[in-house]
Amino acid sequence: MTLTIDHDRVSVSRKRVRIQLYGTVQGVGFRPFAHRQANRLGLGGWVANSARGLTVEVQGNADRVAEFVETLRGTSPVNAVIERLVIEEVALQDDHAFVVRQSETLAGAGAQIVPDLAVCEQCLNELFDPENRRYRYPFINCTHCGPRYSILESLPYDRSRTTMRAFRMCALCRAEYDSPADRRFHAQPNACPECGPKIVLWDDTGKTVAQREDALLAAVSALRHGRCVAVKGIGGFHLMVDAGNDAAVRRLRKAKGREEKPFAVMCPTFAGVSELCHVCAAEMQLLTDRARPIVLLRKSGNALAPSVAPDNARLGVMLPYSPLHHLLMHEFGMALVVTSGNVSEEPIVSDEHEALERLAGAAELFLVHDRPIARPLDDSVTQVVLGEPQVLRRARGYAPGPVSAEKVAGGILAFGAHLKSTIALTCAAGSVLSHHLGDLQTVAAREAHAHATADLARLYAVQPRLAACDLHPDYASTRAAANSGLPVVAIQHHVAHVAACMAEHSLVPPVLGVAWDGVGYGTDGAVWGGEFIAVDESGWRRVAHLREFRLPGGDAAAREPARAALGMLFAVFGEEADSMTDLAPVARYSAAEREVLLRMLRQGINSPKTTSAGRLFDGFAAICGLRQQSSYEGQAAAALEWCAQWHVTDNDCRLSLRDGADACLVVDWEPALIKAISALRAGQPAGAVSASLHQGLAAVIAQVAKHLDARCVALTGGCFQNILLTEKTVAALRAVGCEPYWHRRVPPNDGGIAFGQAMWAGWSEQGGRH
Repeated sequence: MTLTIDHDRVSVSRKRVRIQLYGTVQGVGFRPFAHRQANRLGLGGWVANSARGLTVEVQGNADRVAEFVETLRGTSPVNAVIERLVIEEVALQDDHAFVVRQSETLAGAGAQIVPDLAVCEQCLNELFDPENRRYRYPFINCTHCGPRYSILESLPYDRSRTTMRAFRMCALCRAEYDSPADRRFHAQPNACPECGPKIVLWDDTGKTVAQREDALLAAVSALRHGRCVAVKGIGGFHLMVDAGNDAAVRRLRKAKGREEKPFAVMCPTFAGVSELCHVCAAEMQLLTDRARPIVLLRKSGNALAPSVAPDNARLGVMLPYSPLHHLLMHEFGMALVVTSGNVSEEPIVSDEHEALERLAGAAELFLVHDRPIARPLDDSVTQVVLGEPQVLRRARGYAPGPVSAEKVAGGILAFGAHLKSTIALTCAAGSVLSHHLGDLQTVAAREAHAHATADLARLYAVQPRLAACDLHPDYASTRAAANSGLPVVAIQHHVAHVAACMAEHSLVPPVLGVAWDGVGYGTDGAVWGGEFIAVDESGWRRVAHLREFRLPGGDAAAREPARAALGMLFAVFGEEADSMTDLAPVARYSAAEREVLLRMLRQGINSPKTTSAGRLFDGFAAICGLRQQSSYEGQAAAALEWCAQWHVTDNDCRLSLRDGADACLVVDWEPALIKAISALRAGQPAGAVSASLHQGLAAVIAQVAKHLDARCVALTGGCFQNILLTEKTVAALRAVGCEPYWHRRVPPNDGGIAFGQAMWAGWSEQGGRH
């Protein structure tokens, strides 16, 4: 019931305030929420989006104005995040009603952009309600759900600035949109079957096969018959096949050029997920989160085609998140392979006409719609570590949401790494980390990176003034920074990793960063990858690292773990390594091949030295007989982690510490290697050796921290995607009195590098941590 106020009687206690709200306050139903609360309290004034956030002016009885402010603070809409709220008292005006004003257009955007949100329960109920006018409509949404970032063209978030602007609302939709009491009040993608986007089914030439409901049912029928359907979703295309049809999955692998890397699957319901995988409470919560990411889960059976995730202990699973997915899954009733609509090394396709060309040979049918996608977005990938979610690929559902409360000066554009690339921008909204852009191996991928870089700066209305990039001179992202026309600051790869973890957790020096990954260009030109970085107010120092060994063939060792193993064996045993043919990586090569590789190691020909923890894991995986060759990044190291899961050991492969050059400690893995070989020759299973190795690596990290008297330790880099390593390291650090931190919202892999670069460059400008 609307309250009324006798303004003459309360004039002495009347006041008007202006409230500026910053954070995720657009596209989440904040304006109708403010409107309802003002009417409930009988207050006048207005609310409007601005490029900086949300502005509210409200006036009336002082006590009720105070109640209004507290309501905004304490019970804001479910998807809103208020980072800052500024209140000032202003002069009383004549407006007694409360209205929603036209949005302001201001330079220097400071509003947080809302990620795309999974369909809410209310819309889902309407979707399957035969009495509802949006029954089985694939684009149903409201202020609590639906596309946001994928349709946004500019701020502030209004329909005219989205890809929905071409769809003129019918009278019924317009009435909902204009009614403050309606759930769809100012829901920018609001539409219905009469006035909104529509689906059609094309054959592989672009000819329309079916429309609307018939298109949906025909697509499902094709999937049941083993065909591959390309489906245009929220952020781009998926390639879909029946996850129980091995022949269909193998054809998709061949078409995508994806030999063994696991495919993600989508299940119709949570019950379907639990039939395939072990799911804990934290994983269940992550699966049903508004972001609806892919969640990596431990398999519990063999219900799917073997080629979905071959030789893999885990399965990437997600639940439907768009109305179209819900309709497809409801009709199909079983798990589908749902993989990014691209071929190997290419960016995801988001335009239906481009899809016909780029997905030719993979898809036989195309289920498309006419709502344009403003920017392509892959699905996010997550896992649970120590009971907490961890983002491994940050994309749809998370990007470009906030990852840290810490802010630095605006205008820094960070170009990221070469693999798992992202970009970052510092602006009034904070340090914004882009969605996943992929590896920059192809021309198309580099063009997508360039487009996303320009798009991010345009969207946030920021003129970049400084470029931050990796130290590696041959990264495509480094060259992009050099060609940007901006002053460039190059930041060492592992320092950026550490900075990303520090900024995510708002850590202040002194901090010991443990940055373990595949490769990163060192300040000495060497290949780093097993680094201990001490950060204080004056900057950073490399205080310890893994023992070096050579990689015969250089980059080829990343694809051939046996080469890393040979490099390790040669470093410890010298020429004797040639005769150790009882070990799988030595036996893999003929005598002639071994001679070539050993000559390379002896003479240092195309055999760079490395401290890489990633290659160390690869080498141990090869020695344990798990993988001699990898078809995708991290395959061997993952196999080493998984085989240890069923082994509990208190007997670790102890590593040793010794003094190295430049006052740097060296973590020597030689004792662990000798012990592992001895155990394997004694008949111990690879899992027991792996469990012992993980225990030893965790113990030595704690030993280094204790030796350096470190209290705060940041664990970062791609190796800390390894759940077993992370869990054991956290326990070991806590046992010696350290406080460990690891990534949750920022990927520990190179997807977090851009964020670390931006933050380190900003800190350097402030006079510290450079």
